[in-house]
Amino acid sequence: MTIYSVLDLSPIIEGGSPADSLRNTLELAQHAERLGYKRFWLAEHHNIPGIASAATSVVIGYVAAGTSTIRVGSGGVMLPNHAPLVIAEQFGTLATLYPDRIDLGLGRAPGTDMGTARALRRGMQQADTFPQDVLELIGYLDDVAPDARVRAIPGQGTKVPVWILGSSLYGAQLAAHLGLPYAFASHFAPAALEQAAAIYRQHFQPSAFLQKPYFMLAVNVFAADDAETATFLKTSAQQSIVRLRSGNPGPLPTPVADISAHLDAAAIRMVDEALSCSVSGTPEMVSEGIERLIAKYTPDEIIFNSAIHDHTARMRSFEIAAGAMQALKSS
Repeated sequence: MTIYSVLDLSPIIEGGSPADSLRNTLELAQHAERLGYKRFWLAEHHNIPGIASAATSVVIGYVAAGTSTIRVGSGGVMLPNHAPLVIAEQFGTLATLYPDRIDLGLGRAPGTDMGTARALRRGMQQADTFPQDVLELIGYLDDVAPDARVRAIPGQGTKVPVWILGSSLYGAQLAAHLGLPYAFASHFAPAALEQAAAIYRQHFQPSAFLQKPYFMLAVNVFAADDAETATFLKTSAQQSIVRLRSGNPGPLPTPVADISAHLDAAAIRMVDEALSCSVSGTPEMVSEGIERLIAKYTPDEIIFNSAIHDHTARMRSFEIAAGAMQALKSS
């Protein structure tokens, strides 16, 4: 059976507030736990008015405290924004408080614009040190030699599972080289999906972390009890992508009855490409769409994202996705 999980950006909606978003995130995580989802991941983004999970480790702690069995983690922490020791301490603390429930997904992009990236780091390095930073971070979480001069406390010995996240071939190559699980950001950047999955599997080197490749596919789900409602709900994500790529990000927009009245044909083509790794419609349509994606990409795990404006409708969308995955298991 393909495992299924949740990616939540803790969306701030038009007419809503960050406080509303964070409360909704916890309620969604509790709902996902009841529905059999394996993980609940949150993503680091900065200076984006539509995302409330900038302080990712803090929100992970909030969600972990309000749940009991679901794994909680980052999808991901953008490591260039941080010193590896700081992340090791944060996630080591989380793993100490919530043993065997914390995941650490790492991304190479800053997750924001360059001006905000400079504000985060107070000094940008020209060299790409991501591979070295990943290894340094893993070292802090591993068993540490008694004479080590720098340690993550808490952190050392927790061995928090580390994932590599990416939307290009670079992350696939690095994850394969290090023998780490790999998650591809196909929910918004699917262009290199097929090639990245192939490179990861072909070049994977067994390691102390993993003996064989483990590939996670990110899939958008816009599910409802009728197709018309699902199409309506999807328009929030469509508008949001256009605003983000035009340099004008904002809260998750209110859905509209006819997306073609709000976006021109070129924008709709761009959005359709960005959202091509999606399932949408009725429970039956969603189940068929998931089956097609599994047959094509054979993921070990699917992580569902659902950028839907109405919280109740978003909860229902994840419920339908879980039902489809459970039906596939029993078929």
